[in-house]
Amino acid sequence: MFDTLIDKLHNGTYITLETTPGHSAQFSPTIDKIEELGLHNLVDGFSTTDNPLAKLKYNALFAAKMLQERFHKPVIATMSMRDRNKIALQSDLLGANEVDIRAILALTGDPATISDQPHAKGVFEADSSLLLDIISAFNSGMDYAGKPFTHAPEHIHPFAVVNSFAKNPKTLQKKMQKKIKHGAIGIITQPVYNVENAKLLLELNAAANKECCNENKDTQLILGVFPITKLRTAQFLSAHVPGINVPDSWIEALRVANAKSVEEEYKVGYELSKTLFEELKTLHPKLHLMTANQFKLARDILT
Repeated sequence: MFDTLIDKLHNGTYITLETTPGHSAQFSPTIDKIEELGLHNLVDGFSTTDNPLAKLKYNALFAAKMLQERFHKPVIATMSMRDRNKIALQSDLLGANEVDIRAILALTGDPATISDQPHAKGVFEADSSLLLDIISAFNSGMDYAGKPFTHAPEHIHPFAVVNSFAKNPKTLQKKMQKKIKHGAIGIITQPVYNVENAKLLLELNAAANKECCNENKDTQLILGVFPITKLRTAQFLSAHVPGINVPDSWIEALRVANAKSVEEEYKVGYELSKTLFEELKTLHPKLHLMTANQFKLARDILT
């Protein structure tokens, strides 16, 4: 299952769909919706988010297990550095490993200060590089302290993230090189909103692979896609989310459409997003689709 996903990442078309577990004791309704819409037949795998924006959600590792069991497709489970120290990170990895959750997206995580839980404190023993290093140790049959396991874990496939935009592109290359140095096999970008931006990111990734660690690497860039169908979403991403660049032309088109009707606003946003998805797929068919669980929109984009 994972070998097929990694082979597609390097040699073919690779599309994964993000899922966000809810503020609920049940994740199965989300899985049912995915199955109802046939989304599992349109993607190569899924991901599960880990309490994004520090808001309490269903556990990403358990959600990943349920998705894999239902659809027999690999799931990349996110693990945030915000909520775990070295002991908890390793313990969770060990438990997940035996139930075949073996693709991990290492994330530093949003600050606990914005959490919906009173007086929550972040752990943040380090950034996501620490988790990548822990995974590297596990793949060598030992824990982070260098102690061999009684039974070595099955191989874990580490992924990382990077911003899609920066005023100085070289800063993105340096961040990519850091992820590559610490073992990431795939780097998922924040949402990309034009082809030129995507081309630049691919150039930076190629340079990062070439210059990293005194040897050529083959870490693949995975372009993030987040469809925008509302003006307020475009304005929020543009103004408040660092590392994302929403073109002024998108915002203006959505503003004009919004003045006409909600239906026109959705139509214009969808068409912009669908066109972009197809262009990116032609340019570099390694994509990660994020729709904030708007799965009907995901189906429409994918078909």
